[in-house]
Amino acid sequence: MSSTAQSLPAHRTSSIHHAPGSTEHERVAPGDIAVGVVIGRASEYFDFFVYGIASALVFPAVFFPFAGRLEGILYAFALFAFAFVVRPIGTLAGMEIQRRFGRSTKLTIALFLLGTSTVSMALLPGYDTWGELSIVLLAICRIGQGLAMGASWDGLPSLLALNAPKHRRGWYAMLAQLGAPLGFLIACSLFAYLWKNLDAADFLTWGWRYPFYAAFAINVVALFARLRLVVTHEYERDLNARELEPCNERELFRKQGRHIVIGAFAALASYALFHIVTVFPLSWILLYSDQVTGEFLAVQIVGAVLAAAAMPVSGLIADRIGRRRTLALLAVLIAVFSLFAPLLLDGGALGQDLFILVGFVLMGLSYGQAAGTVTANFASKFRYTGAALTSDFAWLIGAAFAPLVALGLSARFGLIALTVYLLSGCVCTLLALRASRSLAARD
Repeated sequence: MSSTAQSLPAHRTSSIHHAPGSTEHERVAPGDIAVGVVIGRASEYFDFFVYGIASALVFPAVFFPFAGRLEGILYAFALFAFAFVVRPIGTLAGMEIQRRFGRSTKLTIALFLLGTSTVSMALLPGYDTWGELSIVLLAICRIGQGLAMGASWDGLPSLLALNAPKHRRGWYAMLAQLGAPLGFLIACSLFAYLWKNLDAADFLTWGWRYPFYAAFAINVVALFARLRLVVTHEYERDLNARELEPCNERELFRKQGRHIVIGAFAALASYALFHIVTVFPLSWILLYSDQVTGEFLAVQIVGAVLAAAAMPVSGLIADRIGRRRTLALLAVLIAVFSLFAPLLLDGGALGQDLFILVGFVLMGLSYGQAAGTVTANFASKFRYTGAALTSDFAWLIGAAFAPLVALGLSARFGLIALTVYLLSGCVCTLLALRASRSLAARD
């Protein structure tokens, strides 16, 4: 045993292993990685959910007062999609920064851009003050968020998956996703508090800006928490040993681009449901329901707690029956849920609350295993970049336009359009999982 290992406490030396192609070194504990992943993802999702909630509650009145309520929300949802459209570009730019200046520099730039873009939205005057320029600046800030989210990929989810015990990979995959309900919980709680304690004029004038200010502080905390992990010699050594470094993108697309496409579609049902139960329902309630907005936000907070509780269950199920089977099973359950969605959303406050609570549970179960199920098919040297781009395209295809499409089609054709939208995602997921299994068998 090396002198480094001899100097370690007994409970750490038990983790020594030989990584392929590397010298003997200490293995990074999966629990330590999970902490960094959860903190990092929670801060990123908080930024995105602050924008998503404001798209329904705030932006139509502040930035699109010239349009009707429906049209104003649709305009805001169109800008909402911008971040997901540019996210792959942010990933590629971040990979280049990492090659030239290192992982910590890339992460610092990305999170600073994310926090700055978010807090800048809080400083923007509305349409009544700056006219169309305010909309242009809002769009630029949203693009900044998307570029930052792509560039913030640190490889920790992949490292977590590789270092997790084989019989508990579903459990540790769930931990990497736990930041989503936590980020939504914090964002929704802030908006619910402000909505309840301010009158409409104060909320639309200055109250809505506070969650955007908070985002910058949360990003600073998350930055230091993640840098504490990725810049240590222990983590750098393990990341390098696992070949979790940027690869040649052209070679990736030429040799294993099919895995990116299949991976993006394999998560489609989960990613589509993601914004259908978080962002879309708030717009529907504002437009077509008599339910009090503050009470509905409280129900969504409960839903976020249920989603967080459902994620550990998804890990247990995945470790018992396999992650692909878990995703397939959840796609079927989401399809069944979609059949009842119109009845629930048209069923008054009780039906709408059930839509949220059941939808969040399904989201927690499915999203808990949505990332990384197919990225195991990547060769070692392609996994880092391949996993990042697979996630980017999954968000783009499944979630970017979900609120816009669901609201636009449902307003025109009725809520049956929502059923069709979710069902199409479920079919794509099942077909992609089948294709992934066939490719894995051939490879």
